[in-house]
Amino acid sequence: MSETAKNLKQYRIALRNCGLINPENILDYIAVGGYEALGRVLTTMSQDQVIDEIKKSGLRGRGGGGFPTGLKWEITKNQENKDKYIICNADEGDPGAFMDRSILEGDPHSVLEAMVIGGYAIGAATGFIYIRAEYPLAISRLQIALREARELGFLGKNIFNTSFSFDIQLKYGAGAFVCGEETALINSCEGKRGEPNFKPPYPAEEGYWGCPTCVNNVETFANISPIILKGSSWFASIGTEKSKGTKVFALVGKVKNVGLVEVPMGTTLREIIFQIGGGIPNGHKFKAVQTGGPSGGVIPEKHLDIPLDYDNLLSIGSMMGSGGMIIMDETDNMVNIAKFYLEFTMDESCGRCTPCRIGTKRLYEKLNLITRRKGTMADLDAIKQLAYMVKGSSLCGLGQTAPSPVISTMKYFWDEYLALIKDIDHPQGEGHYQAKNKIGLES
Repeated sequence: MSETAKNLKQYRIALRNCGLINPENILDYIAVGGYEALGRVLTTMSQDQVIDEIKKSGLRGRGGGGFPTGLKWEITKNQENKDKYIICNADEGDPGAFMDRSILEGDPHSVLEAMVIGGYAIGAATGFIYIRAEYPLAISRLQIALREARELGFLGKNIFNTSFSFDIQLKYGAGAFVCGEETALINSCEGKRGEPNFKPPYPAEEGYWGCPTCVNNVETFANISPIILKGSSWFASIGTEKSKGTKVFALVGKVKNVGLVEVPMGTTLREIIFQIGGGIPNGHKFKAVQTGGPSGGVIPEKHLDIPLDYDNLLSIGSMMGSGGMIIMDETDNMVNIAKFYLEFTMDESCGRCTPCRIGTKRLYEKLNLITRRKGTMADLDAIKQLAYMVKGSSLCGLGQTAPSPVISTMKYFWDEYLALIKDIDHPQGEGHYQAKNKIGLES
């Protein structure tokens, strides 16, 4: 890590080659150690040794769920079915998120190499990259990378003169947010409607055409080769006890320095926003940050010093998600913010389950009443009850997390909801209703 990176508190692992190599020339990738990890795996390591190394590294899925990557590989490998598949989830649909797209545009071979390693580890001969069609540059560079890798023998038959053969195909998505969920993604890959399935069985047991299938996202794959080359103990030494390595965030909104940042797990929000991001522009004050995109919650100033990892974010009502981070200042109204995200998830609901299909629409209607100053305290009560019903009974992660922006803004910015209610005298009414804790929100 360079002195500049240390001073800026950044540590590039997933983004290590972005901006430093020509992504359309495989020789540039080879010059910085590209495909060396693959060679080591295929010529010196067994499947179990590869999986064990990834498990010991502590790498967790960077797509949002945080499931241990090595364990997912192990479960898939241990299935008896001889036909197995590995899929790269490049269906990045969060507003303000562009982490995966940047990796594919700037360093496509790091993902291809990791997919071959993963394919070897689980016993798969075919991999797919599911990428949304709205990423034309990423698709173009992936096509070039695939052609180059085949020409030099890193894809295809008998890779590195071994008995292992593996190839990768591209699958194009139409921009459905729900297809970021792995079972919906697999259905789309099969040419079906992009809707989630009931689980279990999980894709590692029955996925693509009923075969064991391992789904990892772009950033997860971007960490694989460095772990093989530098060792699991090196990767595990970075981050926190339960969240190892680094995380890429897309820093956008009311912040001076927008763009991608990659920091060790455990870095605080204050460090990211005010030291790396440069703080809030135009003399405004920080108000909140939304992490996890539409699926996450807003985090107020009092939690700026919490170390960022999967568990800490969940404990304060948000989530890591894929890494979107939207900064807001005091000019933003949090009720409108909640309505914006809810409108997005409402539109993106696949419609398969009633709680998500109908519940998000009813939530949006109630919020719309509030923002038009036509809502009542009874409407706030209904919003609270409906939010937890949708959260607790939806089929997949889209519906289960859709109410998070509403729940978190009501928890931390309750006064902004009360200020829009028409049937109370606000100066006295706020205290009255807060004292009675009418809708059961924590302070």
